[in-house]
Amino acid sequence: MIKFKRHLITSALPYANGPLHIGHLAGVYVPSDIYTRYLRLRGEDVIHICGSDEHGVPITIKARLEGVTPREIIDRYHELNKKAFEDFGISFDIYSRTSNDIHYETASEIFRSLYDKGEFIEKTTPQYYDGEAKVFLADRYIQGTCPHCSNESAYGDQCEKCGTSLNATDLINPRSTISGSKPVMRETKHWYLPLDKYEPFLKKWILEGKKHWKHNVYGQCKSWLDQGLQPRAVSRDLDWGVPVPLPGAGGKVLYVWFDAPIGYISATKELTPDWEKYWKDAETRMVHFIGKDNIVFHCIVFPSMLHAEGSYILPDNVPANEFLNLENDKISTSRNWAVWLHEYLEDFPGKQDVLRYVLCANGPETKDNDFTWKDFQARNNNELVAIYGNFVNRAIVLTNKYFEGKVPERAALTEYDREVLDALPEIKRRLEESLDQYRFREALREALNLARLGNKYLADTEPWKIWKSDPGRVATIMNISIQISAALTVLTEPFLPNSAVRLREFLNIEPIGWDRAGESDLVPAGHVIGGGGLLFEKVTDEQVEQQVNKLLATREQNSNGKQDLPPAKDNISYEQFSAMDIRTGTIISAEKVAKTKKLLKLTIDTGIDTRTVVSGIAEYFDPEKIVGKKVSVLVNLEPRKIRGIDSQGMILMAEDTGGRLVFVSPEDDIENGSIIK
Repeated sequence: MIKFKRHLITSALPYANGPLHIGHLAGVYVPSDIYTRYLRLRGEDVIHICGSDEHGVPITIKARLEGVTPREIIDRYHELNKKAFEDFGISFDIYSRTSNDIHYETASEIFRSLYDKGEFIEKTTPQYYDGEAKVFLADRYIQGTCPHCSNESAYGDQCEKCGTSLNATDLINPRSTISGSKPVMRETKHWYLPLDKYEPFLKKWILEGKKHWKHNVYGQCKSWLDQGLQPRAVSRDLDWGVPVPLPGAGGKVLYVWFDAPIGYISATKELTPDWEKYWKDAETRMVHFIGKDNIVFHCIVFPSMLHAEGSYILPDNVPANEFLNLENDKISTSRNWAVWLHEYLEDFPGKQDVLRYVLCANGPETKDNDFTWKDFQARNNNELVAIYGNFVNRAIVLTNKYFEGKVPERAALTEYDREVLDALPEIKRRLEESLDQYRFREALREALNLARLGNKYLADTEPWKIWKSDPGRVATIMNISIQISAALTVLTEPFLPNSAVRLREFLNIEPIGWDRAGESDLVPAGHVIGGGGLLFEKVTDEQVEQQVNKLLATREQNSNGKQDLPPAKDNISYEQFSAMDIRTGTIISAEKVAKTKKLLKLTIDTGIDTRTVVSGIAEYFDPEKIVGKKVSVLVNLEPRKIRGIDSQGMILMAEDTGGRLVFVSPEDDIENGSIIK
């Protein structure tokens, strides 16, 4: 690790419009907590910053749906999430909120600083306006048909089906989500951050200086920079947020993407009067822990803001994770398809470390991963209980049985003893190397390898068989086993903090410094250990069945929930329907579109020709498995260029309320080009 005077760790500010779930934990908060605890154990000067992101359209939408004020929404979820973090044991130095006065002051100061320097572009542009509600419409208050994948519920900023970023004006048949009416264009004035102006700085800083970043982070940044950046609005027409601090700017607030990351700064101000040493001293190392959906904001936009302001440091690293799925399905708050943190803590009291272990061991560091309750049970029972807990229990029980709880003196060491003791500093070294590179899964494996080493050592030496014939040899074995147990209290603490404390209680020892964790004499001979106990307990089949049944009930409710079905569209004439030329076809090749996660390039034999269709189904189907599939194709849809590919039509898909997609295919085999009518 490169030596810095201090460390500033930030964790993405969760929206205060809903509870926390395991996807949030696996993606951001468990890794950031592990890393922060590791730095603290090493004696580093480190602070860990987080808080609620309390502005933005999702909050106003939820408030409108519930018929309450945005303040009621943020107060409810801020308190719920803050308590859940505390109960789970995430070690923030402060958990603030962006509705605090200090945040309003800080965000306003940074806006004014950039404004006074002439960094913003002021533009008057047409924007959608709801004539019935008499308000300008933020992107999320506009829905319509996605021009790329024909999803009819795409938002004005993004299609959540194909993942394409959109402008509201891209939508086909846009409608206001407030009144349902068709919006009109009306001119409004806003301020823009000229990201294109900062391209040379960003290319040098990222493309030349940050090649050590994770591949997903560096790759996404490079893709954005290669495509060219555009000015981005820093204000919007809303009545909820930090007011634009300029005369005559009534009814305009700071865009949440500009406002939210400043929350890291305002929270640090709230934490300490010495906040500037963490934000304005080049000897401070700043690390942002985020999910992959926040990469652009933390690697391109926020650094551009800080660079333009001129007095702040920039992030040293942004170890973003991918997403965690649940039982082979996307986690979805709208469908209640999630394991909520506050509910887990109620259902599994005292098992915070078990969830931390599973989410780290299965963390989505390089690709999306899947959480299942069966895997949760297996990892707890087969690893925490059978390996870690079993070794510790045997070491303590046997020491109490043979030596009345006193750590015995070591006699002469065998070659095997020396191999085991020599492994301690090597495991510590590898674990540190992994943590320094943000490879938390790998680091956790090393920590558990220490328990595996102890288990194997006891199994190989079998002290229970030689106690009567060679008690001196047993004394050496138990001494070494206690040293391994003591090392476990240190090396597992970043991952399993509660269990580390409990193990220290079993051993009746004080915390051991990190630097000593690889030593072989952590507990002196003659020290009296405690009585021990079970460090972990098995997760039963009944507990797993209860959780699976809860999810199955949710899935059934979603499937049967007619309220989730979109309403019928307005009537069309027979002539309008007959104008659509829908034919049967066969997919003859399929491949993923480069630099996208959701698009497939399909080559389809339509009977009348062979054509290319780009479809947003890559997350649902493997390309090689759909070759030869019979499909229905709208062949007279106006061609459109998608990611540089001419898409000549659309395949028909059916989507249920659970988000599952299936092809609309003829039941019987029929020749390609047959008309569907």
